Amino acid sequence: MGLLERLRKEWFILGIVLVIAVARLEPAVGVKGGPLKPEITITYIAVSAIFFNSGLSLKTEELTSALMHVKLHLFVQIFTLVFFPTAIWLFLQLLSITPINEWLLKGLQTVGCMPPPVSSAVILTKAVGGNEAAAIFNSAFGSFLGIVITPLLLLLFLGSSSSVPFTSIFSQLFMTVVVPLVIGQIVRRYIKDWLERKKPPFGTISSCVLLMIIYTTFCDTFANPNIDLDKFSLIIVVFIIFSVQMSFMFLTFLFSTRNNSTFTPADTVAIIFCSTHKSLTLGIPMLKIVFASYEHLSLISVPLLIYHPAQILLGSLLVPTIKSWMVSRQKAQKLTRQPKAPVKV
Repeated sequence: MGLLERLRKEWFILGIVLVIAVARLEPAVGVKGGPLKPEITITYIAVSAIFFNSGLSLKTEELTSALMHVKLHLFVQIFTLVFFPTAIWLFLQLLSITPINEWLLKGLQTVGCMPPPVSSAVILTKAVGGNEAAAIFNSAFGSFLGIVITPLLLLLFLGSSSSVPFTSIFSQLFMTVVVPLVIGQIVRRYIKDWLERKKPPFGTISSCVLLMIIYTTFCDTFANPNIDLDKFSLIIVVFIIFSVQMSFMFLTFLFSTRNNSTFTPADTVAIIFCSTHKSLTLGIPMLKIVFASYEHLSLISVPLLIYHPAQILLGSLLVPTIKSWMVSRQKAQKLTRQPKAPVKV
């Protein structure tokens, strides 16, 4: 249960950060011009540090065994980057006639455009005993795709400020995401043995940097005296987020276990988590780049900040149930494949 404890700990720490931010304790620390200087430390240094750390920790050799499972990869990536954002967009057309805060609704759309995470989907898949290699591959591959596809989806569904040129979005993403990731992989080749021997706390490092990004984002949100965030909209959005996650997890389960499906129970576990989880690590920095001059950037970020702990909490609660289903399904398949004993006359 160590993996689940790690997820719950991350969720608990994130909750503390949210409480501090909402309570407006020293909000100026995390806003532009404050002691943390987030316009520099967050926009450039923190984001680059996360992806350099990911490049160092990502074991590319573990992905080779899952590389040829093309059907599974197509399912996960199409569901995550095509079906998910399109379904959310259609759903939001109905919600647009409600009194829910329009910027929170736009934030829900940004959630749909995000790629799968590198951490939580893999950890939960491993906790259940599913196809961990497929989860690792799709999380990593989805993150690479997200660097290009997610900004395109955000611009397609939400547009961008005229003061943020399209080329500058990708150049900044390239310099703060792709370059540190590649450098991390190159450095890893030379110190691989040392990394395997010492096992640095990559997860803790990324979590700490990510918490700093989350904290400054919430400071930006709640330090604004003109923020228009009513409790009704926030409660409804939280309910929608949990409902969307449950619905999409059920959909992926149905699609991957239908009669003509070639997916194994272990594959289904990886599909459920990788297709429905969204990356906060890539998402928040990307929102800060794409919507850099949006007045309501902080409100747009709120649904993604809620979605992240929600997917960890919901996933960890469902682990025993999914594991029980997978084990029973594997036993049933094993029995059906055993040759029947000849009948004695």
